[in-house]
Amino acid sequence: MRKVAVVALLLALLPTAACGSRAAKGQTLTVFAAASLTDTFTELGKEFEAEHDGVTVRFSFGGSADLVSQIQGGAPADVLASADTTTMGKLGDTAEFPQDFASNTLEIAVPPGNPAGISDLADLAKPGLKLVVCAAEVPCGAATQQVATAAHLSLEPVSEEQSVTDVLGKVESGEADAGLVYVTDVKGAGDKVEGVPFEESTSAVNTYPIATLADAKHQLLAKEFVDFVLGGRGQQVLAAAGFAKP
Repeated sequence: MRKVAVVALLLALLPTAACGSRAAKGQTLTVFAAASLTDTFTELGKEFEAEHDGVTVRFSFGGSADLVSQIQGGAPADVLASADTTTMGKLGDTAEFPQDFASNTLEIAVPPGNPAGISDLADLAKPGLKLVVCAAEVPCGAATQQVATAAHLSLEPVSEEQSVTDVLGKVESGEADAGLVYVTDVKGAGDKVEGVPFEESTSAVNTYPIATLADAKHQLLAKEFVDFVLGGRGQQVLAAAGFAKP
């Protein structure tokens, strides 16, 4: 009788398990992530898809402030990964239990050969220098203001961009003599730019949080992705890209 009861229980559970398996297939997880995470999250997204049959991870990369504005405006998203805790905090309870997963610091990016001869942060205040930075409302822009204040410098950029990748793009194209971006951006750009470290960068360390969103369409899948980023493989990929521990 006991054996019969156990078999009956297992048979009763099979349809439920099967439904759960089918539910995962065909799902599209929407992840909003800071522009500086483009390379690492794209790689992690492919690995996550490989581990979840039938699941597609769709990313929207951009300036953290812009991503938060989109979410506040009703844009559908399951997960947000921001380039700083302040920007994540603007979502309030919409961001459920944010967890820090990485940190980053600024570095000066210059075109190959460093034609303007930039050697430290003070050189960014040279008259006539074409400097590009992030806008103040963007995490990399807030960090720029912090390091400038720490160095008692008044910077006069020719352009303020809405994402760090836009800043990097102008340096890569030769439109700018220098740009303030993250260490990871310089590393990811390879030989398209050169990096100039500076002491004051330690005065503005950006901590990256990630969270599932209260209105997420796929709550369980979103939590699995967050765990994946926080887990061993996620941390390995981030470290390889130059991100530090939070």
